[in-house]
Formats: sequence, C-alpha cells, structure tokens
Amino acid sequence: MPLAVKDNAGSGHKSRLQMTSRQCEQMEERLTKLIAASRAKQLVGLILCCTIGEAIGSSSACAATASGPSALALAAVVAAHSGSLLGGFDRRALSRLFDGKRPIIRRVNKITVAVDSIVCKTSNVDITARSCELTFKNHKRNLNGRDANEIYGTLAVAGVMSEGAAGSITESIMKLECTIDPAVIEQKSGGGATCTFETGQ
Repeated sequence: MPLAVKDNAGSGHKSRLQMTSRQCEQMEERLTKLIAASRAKQLVGLILCCTIGEAIGSSSACAATASGPSALALAAVVAAHSGSLLGGFDRRALSRLFDGKRPIIRRVNKITVAVDSIVCKTSNVDITARSCELTFKNHKRNLNGRDANEIYGTLAVAGVMSEGAAGSITESIMKLECTIDPAVIEQKSGGGATCTFETGQ
C-alpha cells in the first residue's frame, strides 16, 4: 500500500509515495531484462549516471570503460591520427596488432594512446555527411568520409551512445586513454587492451 508521510512543517498535510509494491516488481522485471546482456549493463550505467548528474545540477560527464577487442580497435584507429604524440615505432606496432600480426620487434613496454576529446557527426538527412574532430594535447585533426566513419563506428562498438537532433547524429567522448600491452595480447587470453573515457557532457 502507498505510505502516508507527514510533512516537515508540521502542517498535518500528508503526501503519498506513489510507487506500489506491484509497480516495484514490474520495474525490477524490466531492469532485469535490460541488464541481461553485457552491453546493456554499460548503457544502463551510463544513463543512470548522467541522469543523476543532471538531477543534482552537477556535471553530467560519466566515466566509462572498454576492454578487449573494442578497446584495441579504438586505440588503433585513434593512434593513426595522433601525430607526434605517439612515436612511429609504437604506431606501427599497434597497427600490426590491429591487423592480427605480431610486432616485428617483440614489445616489452605498454603502449598508451590518449586524446582530449572526440566529436563525430553524421546525418540522417544528408547521408553523405560524416565528420570527426579529434583534439589531442598539441594538435587537432578533422576527418571526413571513410576515416570519420571508421572512428564513428568504432566508438559505437565501444559502447558510446549517439544523440540526435534536427537531422544530425553525434557521438562524443572526452579524456580517452587506452593502454595496450602487446605481451599480454600475444597470449591470446582476451586481455591486454583497456580504454577509459568520459561521455555524456
């Protein structure tokens, strides 16, 4: 049954908590279905985080992670445009790993790929329009066409949600940092690649 609660002002007026036991059970059932898949767990977490952030009037940026194949793919496609921030040796090693090959020279050290922000846009009106802006520590890269589509698609695989308005669809993240461990990847145990980032600003 709904609970009667006396107000703090002592006025004697009563308010009611509107959610019944049956409604709680129905909500639990819906949430259970949503979190059945691993990707759904991540999406629900992001939605809750951003919703709570907006409700309390603070920053709505949410921390997120990617690991395994999606993390390796994200690190590789971003590294290709990182310029001097990532040495040529590390960039080639990462490219070979993404191509399913071992680095020519065995790697001991981990490879780190970082970017301040990524904003990708496409359109469901002008279906030829696709672009991405990558902001690194010391430079920006503006991509279009196939290169932008590669970044956009890889973000989606990593669990980044898109937002749409007036024919424009946007994916964006901040503070991306990926750590790649070639030695662990060579063990073929599913590990060796992790990425952290923020989304939802």
